[in-house]
Amino acid sequence: QVQLVESGGGLVQPGGSLRLSCAASGSIFSIGAMGWYRQSPGKARELVAAISSGGSTNYADSVKGRFTISRDNAKNTVYLQMNSLKPEDTAVYYCNADHLSSDYSITEVWGQGTLVTVSS
Repeated sequence: QVQLVESGGGLVQPGGSLRLSCAASGSIFSIGAMGWYRQSPGKARELVAAISSGGSTNYADSVKGRFTISRDNAKNTVYLQMNSLKPEDTAVYYCNADHLSSDYSITEVWGQGTLVTVSS
């Protein structure tokens, strides 16, 4: 079984920065694509950014130019650097990863979420 553990959330003022981390642990065979999603009260969960095992990235239009996703494959860890934060970025941020098993099956794994609050 594979688990994802996020860290780095918290309270920040508008215009500030935060860095989220998400580490995969457990019986890992191979980790494929990883990503960050977020969910605000009353809204559906949305993709923020994703990164393939090879390093290709894609971002939601609302965060392009402000957020950067990266990963360390040796550590099975994905990061989200968030700059120029806005109040509308306030949400619970969830880490997501595709775990590839030795039998070639793919399981989608989710973290427990970390709260980011942008407020003065």
